[in-house]
Amino acid sequence: MRKILVTGAFGLVGSDLVPELQKRFGKENVFALGNKTIPEDFDGNLVRGDVTDYSSLEVIVKEDRITDVYHLAGLLSVGSEKDPELAWKVNFGGLKNVLDLAKIYKFKVFWPSSIAAFGPTTPKINTPQHTSLEPTTIYGIGKVTGELMCQYYWKRYGVDVRSLRYPGLTGYKAPPGDGTTEYSVHIFYGLLKEGRYSAFLKENTRLPMMYIDDAIKGTIDLMEAPAEKINVRTSYNFGAINFTPKEIAEEIKKLYPDFVCTFDPDPVKQSIAESWPESIDDSEARRDWGWKPTFDLPKMTETMIGGLKEKLGIGS
Repeated sequence: MRKILVTGAFGLVGSDLVPELQKRFGKENVFALGNKTIPEDFDGNLVRGDVTDYSSLEVIVKEDRITDVYHLAGLLSVGSEKDPELAWKVNFGGLKNVLDLAKIYKFKVFWPSSIAAFGPTTPKINTPQHTSLEPTTIYGIGKVTGELMCQYYWKRYGVDVRSLRYPGLTGYKAPPGDGTTEYSVHIFYGLLKEGRYSAFLKENTRLPMMYIDDAIKGTIDLMEAPAEKINVRTSYNFGAINFTPKEIAEEIKKLYPDFVCTFDPDPVKQSIAESWPESIDDSEARRDWGWKPTFDLPKMTETMIGGLKEKLGIGS
């Protein structure tokens, strides 16, 4: 019987991943690890803990007989730059705790890397799977280190750890966070609450993006794939769509012609975005375990508006 632990269960990915895992494997078999931000209406097995505390994690793993861990807990790119020491402690230290426990208790691990693992020396267009990894942020440095640690624990200890380099993710269930690509979530709040939005990136800043439903499907598909199909033990390139702030604003204006979007680039976020690729070559994921996205920009836009209206209690 599967017993699944999700850390970072109430963030952008976890808020969608936990319900899908509950649906597939049974609510009683999914454990959501919460620390500070726990929704009052959460329906499921809640466990409290801190990923930087090895002992508390070990208690959860032993008591709940965990077989799979989706380790999502971490600081995002901008938040990491504000407190690099905390970012390293949470993002890398938390991963090492999970890997060390997996070595002992033999559970399977998913850990998200990111396009932040790339840097200014990485090819910008159709970034290949195997390429230069020279990030300029502590967030990206943690991702590269984490990828190498995942591969090491697989080769040295046989830990079945799998990873995806997430692009920018857009979803409505969790509040928008402190990430470089999360303008693509904030913009919909601006649309529905004020009819306008000021983007913190330049209008033509193109980045790899993905709607959250695709990310959730790809994540679970990767974890469910036979081990012999997994040929990348650092982290798979993971792509879907790419767009600019101007393009998503124009897509919104097709549905809401009076929507106003201006551009006021934040120097820190802009510099981070400019160090990342514009598009991703994910052919190895497609070949190895059948990855294929389903959301384009128009479909994502319509889905975000409909979902956020319902969440905010806004009528048609």
